[in-house]
Amino acid sequence: MTEHLIKITTAVAVITVAAVAAIISYAHALDLVRTHGEPGTTARLVPFTVDGLIWAASMVILDASRRNHPVPALAKWNLAAGICATIGANVAHGAAHGPIGALISACPALALVGSFELLMTLTRHRSTRPPTEPELHHTRLEQPNPDRTRMEQTPEQAVLAEYRASLNGPGRPVSQRHLAANYGIDRRKVKKIITGTAGSATS
Repeated sequence: MTEHLIKITTAVAVITVAAVAAIISYAHALDLVRTHGEPGTTARLVPFTVDGLIWAASMVILDASRRNHPVPALAKWNLAAGICATIGANVAHGAAHGPIGALISACPALALVGSFELLMTLTRHRSTRPPTEPELHHTRLEQPNPDRTRMEQTPEQAVLAEYRASLNGPGRPVSQRHLAANYGIDRRKVKKIITGTAGSATS
C-alpha cells in the first residue's frame, strides 16, 4: 500500500509541476515568436511544435523500452533538438534582462523537460516490473508438457516405453494383450517389439 501511495503522489507531483512549467514556458515562447515577427495563429502554434517534438520522441523511446528494442537514433536526436529548442527559446526570452533574467526564464523549460522525463521514467519502471503470480502461472502452462511429448510418440515407441517402465515396477510386466488393445497394434507385432527388448536386456 505504501509503495502504491508513493507512486501515486510522485506521479501527481510530476504532472502538476509539468503543467505549470508548460504554461509558463509556452507564454515565454509565444512572446518570443511574436517579438520576432510571427503573427496571430502562427505565433500561437509554433511553441506547440517544439513541445510536440519532445512528446513524440519520448513516446518512441518509451515504446522501444517497453518492447526491449533498440532506441531509434532519430528519436534521440529529435528529443535532444526539442529540449535545446525549448530551453533556448526561454533563455532568449529573458536575455534582455541579463544573465540572471535568462536563467530565471529558462527555469520553467528545465522544469518541464525534467518533469516530463521523470514521468517517462516512472512509466518505464512500471512496464519492467517483475511478473505477477497469474503471469507466472500462465508462463508455466505454456511450457512443454512431458506427457504431451509422450503422446506424440509413434505407437511402437509408446509400446516399448510402457513395457520398459513396467519392468521396473513392483508387479508383473504389462501383458502383450493389454499393449495391443491399448495402442491398436497386432499382438504379434507387440511380441516382436518386447521380445527385442528382452533379448537386449539379457545379452
